[in-house]
Amino acid sequence: MSSEATGGSSTQGELTEDALFSVLSNRRRRYAVHALKREKSAVELGDLAEQVAAWEYDTPISEVSYEERKRVYTALQQSHLPMMDDANVVDFDKRRGVVEPTPALADADVYMEVVQGREIPWSQYYLGLSGVALALTLAVAVNAWPFTFLSNFAWLVATAVAFTVSAAIHTVYANGLRIGETERPPELENK
Repeated sequence: MSSEATGGSSTQGELTEDALFSVLSNRRRRYAVHALKREKSAVELGDLAEQVAAWEYDTPISEVSYEERKRVYTALQQSHLPMMDDANVVDFDKRRGVVEPTPALADADVYMEVVQGREIPWSQYYLGLSGVALALTLAVAVNAWPFTFLSNFAWLVATAVAFTVSAAIHTVYANGLRIGETERPPELENK
């Protein structure tokens, strides 16, 4: 069976988009990816299983039970890590019980922009901001009240500031959703 059919990478050493999405489609694998990206080096399977179990059961590592750790350890060892190894996301040495992120994983900047609650997607936010800026620019251009006191230069500065502040906030927000950049996985940070 070809590596494309199994969701693996099409070229040795290259992580395909399909393989990455396949890996990230499972919460346990997302947690493992998050932990590995934070460590940036080889990790003992037992330590990885303990951290993933702590996140899964929403408990401190010190309070993870033997059964919880074993359940995660077994699933990682038998199913998830071999699949991630085939996809070239990790190098998994089952004999030694060591997992290491691959260069392909280190190069994958994954964002999980999840719309929760009453939040709106950033694309819609910028579209709305652009619409408001265009409408107000027209109002300033035709000297509509109450914009008669604004010069074109003042309005240009105000628009630039609005987009700069929005972009800065968006950047900080997106960095908080990047896998491996926060203490806990992004989907747990917003709980």
